[in-house]
Amino acid sequence: MALSATPYKVDINLTDLDRGVYETLRFTVARHPSETEERMTTRLLAYVLWYSESLAFGRGLSDVDEPALWEKSLDGRVLHWIEVGLPDVERITWCSRRAERVSLLAYGRVDIWESKVLPNVASLKNVHVAGLPQEALATIAKDLPRAINWAVMISEGSLFITDENGQHEITPQWLLQDR
Repeated sequence: MALSATPYKVDINLTDLDRGVYETLRFTVARHPSETEERMTTRLLAYVLWYSESLAFGRGLSDVDEPALWEKSLDGRVLHWIEVGLPDVERITWCSRRAERVSLLAYGRVDIWESKVLPNVASLKNVHVAGLPQEALATIAKDLPRAINWAVMISEGSLFITDENGQHEITPQWLLQDR
């Protein structure tokens, strides 16, 4: 018997001072059986970092032809393709050919990945890459409840997250272009 996805109810009060976005977001997100809490948390952080009304979660791990998140135009063009993790050069190049803009929120052993992959994709003009500090991500992702309730303020590139465990600050490091 195959394992099924685990649903999470998410309630985020988003205040993005950098872009002038003020939204209350309520949705359900599924965690794939093979997905870690850190990866799911990274998807949520990517969602608030690049939030727009038409941004949607893709099938990601279930379908290699879809990203973690994406924004499509009304005529079906992919305006913004968002990946999370540490994809290889071929994956980033493949994504850059399918979307007007590609953003990557990297986590894990970003230092090793960065030296091997980034020099090979630096010439792609539509690719933007940020790395998350592992310790801060691990703190936010630890014991993620099934009902996530966050207040997120983004100011000068830093995310300030308040949840049931307190307040957290996470500042993505821009490795290629910027937000």
